[in-house]
Amino acid sequence: MGASDTPRSDTSRPDTAPARDAASARLRAVAARVLGIEAAALAAMADDPPEGFARAVGLLLQAPGRVVVSGMGKSGHVARKIAATLASTGTPALFLHPAEASHGDLGMVAAGDVCILLSNSGETRELSDLVQYTRRFGIPVIAVTRAADSTLARQAEVALILPDAPEACAIGMAPTTSTTCALALGDALAVALMEARGFSAEAFHVFHPGGKLGAQFLRVRDVMHVGAALPVVSPETAMGETLVEMSAKGFGVAAVVAGGRLRGVITDGDLRRNLDGLMARRAGAVATPDPRTATPDMLLSEALGVMNRHKIGALLVVEEGGALCGLVHIHDCLRAGVA
Repeated sequence: MGASDTPRSDTSRPDTAPARDAASARLRAVAARVLGIEAAALAAMADDPPEGFARAVGLLLQAPGRVVVSGMGKSGHVARKIAATLASTGTPALFLHPAEASHGDLGMVAAGDVCILLSNSGETRELSDLVQYTRRFGIPVIAVTRAADSTLARQAEVALILPDAPEACAIGMAPTTSTTCALALGDALAVALMEARGFSAEAFHVFHPGGKLGAQFLRVRDVMHVGAALPVVSPETAMGETLVEMSAKGFGVAAVVAGGRLRGVITDGDLRRNLDGLMARRAGAVATPDPRTATPDMLLSEALGVMNRHKIGALLVVEEGGALCGLVHIHDCLRAGVA
């Protein structure tokens, strides 16, 4: 082996584990600094919310039209999120790109609308056509800006002034603190409007029908089996016929109904407990009286909780007065995403 092949240690590399720990500590310090700067700005705004906040909420509540939210660059991204939050919480809203507005989309803004315009400096060139359009047609503007003496603030009916806090980036220029404050202020507007309108969980579900969030608001009536799908027998039905009904409907239970009211339920457990002489009995003698039930308006998640607590696979659904109207099975809950 020649001299050039002689193995040697790589002294140019620092000890790996300590270097990783030091790098991690430096990065966590950056995170702490950024979060601290932004948190301080939010705290300042929480201690002293923008002066025109109540007037802005009043304008939005009284508007017969929609809320048009616009901004350029990072402010545009925040504006898009504010519009989405408003729309999903009961305030019709849309995002309008200011450059597209100057090329025909100004027609999306109509009498009765209110505009929320975001610009950190209040001098964003791309917003000028939109501002002029609102002035021409008497459309109210709510400005969200850090510059109280800016063109946008002066032209607006209400100016919501963000705190004069430093940006969190190392050079103090990238939109960080300012966009965080604008986003939080948009959330505050949306929540204030929700509370003023008495926006309910049921209404929230209307705008969020999909996914886990939508499943949280599903009612038993949304998934329950009804009509001919229900396994129903009378108290006098022979157990042989009852077993056929249970097998045909496939839920592992049979509802015992008399006089239009639920009188009991027969489950697989009832069958096992009554094996001796089972076929000589009638359904009413085998059924468990006063079973656990659900109502059509019960949250599906609540019905699932009842099934889990009592280790049962299905609940019969009854209306006020005890009339059987449906059946909900644990598999229905799982298919709906409630788990």
